[in-house]
Amino acid sequence: MLTFEALSKTFSEFIGTYSFPSEPKQLYDPVRYIMSLGGKRIRPLLALAAYNIYHDNVEKANHAAMTVEVFHNFSLLHDDIMDNAFKRRGKDAVHIKYDENSAILSGDVMMIWSYKLLEDYTANIVDIYKVFTKTSIEVCEGQRMDMDFETREEVSILEYIEMITLKTSVLLGAALKMGALVADASKQDQSHLYEFGKNVGIAFQIQDDVLDTYGDEATFGKRIGGDILQKKKTFLYLKSLELLSESQVERLKSLFALDYTIVNEATHIEEVRNLYNKAFVNVHADETKLVYQQLAFSHLDAISVNKEKTEILRSFAEKLLNRKV
Repeated sequence: MLTFEALSKTFSEFIGTYSFPSEPKQLYDPVRYIMSLGGKRIRPLLALAAYNIYHDNVEKANHAAMTVEVFHNFSLLHDDIMDNAFKRRGKDAVHIKYDENSAILSGDVMMIWSYKLLEDYTANIVDIYKVFTKTSIEVCEGQRMDMDFETREEVSILEYIEMITLKTSVLLGAALKMGALVADASKQDQSHLYEFGKNVGIAFQIQDDVLDTYGDEATFGKRIGGDILQKKKTFLYLKSLELLSESQVERLKSLFALDYTIVNEATHIEEVRNLYNKAFVNVHADETKLVYQQLAFSHLDAISVNKEKTEILRSFAEKLLNRKV
């Protein structure tokens, strides 16, 4: 079994030599730009790791790994437009560096290109396409739910979990399942790997909610309190509504209803965080994250291979879910 460092090196070498068309330059330059910004590359590494459980020649899974990476970056490119985000991975977002129309069209071609990357596969290709198509639709559904939540007054925690499952988690599960499909793993193993990734993804997003409010800005890589300023109905917000007193709930709701152009942002974030603290909501978030983490590991333990081969996925998930960035 290769380490994640070795898998990362393999994928970095592949992505470094992979080339998109040179023309039309205005279409593909934004693609090359967003792909050059790097990132954690969690999803392609999961695809390679799933394949590596069964076979050593991980290069065969590079195109599947690249598929999920291109699709993920396409979704980020469009998300930044919808969120009016100015930065991505510390650099100008694509719609800022170029323009909004260029970002939309380059994102469109990235989505289509992600399917093109699968053309080299013949074995299990129908199943691979089915997994990827289903996941692509679900990611869009999750994004729409996230947008709808911004204007809905009432959102349940169960609805929130469904939204983050679709928007974030299913792509992690799909990356693993696609790697397993390329490796011709059993259907049972494919299913367990998918569920492992999906549940790690849910735990990952809850951890991300916590870091956005309680993280260290210098290490987290983006402004702390961004979710609060964007009026995001995160796990922290929704759980606080369940736990706070009636007067505290009204105050929290009123803070999220304010026009932020007339408030001091730092003071505003601090008051919301103080209400979260009174609900001990970070403790509840940690407990919920642990539930999904344990569920993920139960599926990992059910895979029909030597447990030493899945240890890399376990250690990676533990590192991911204990991160500070």
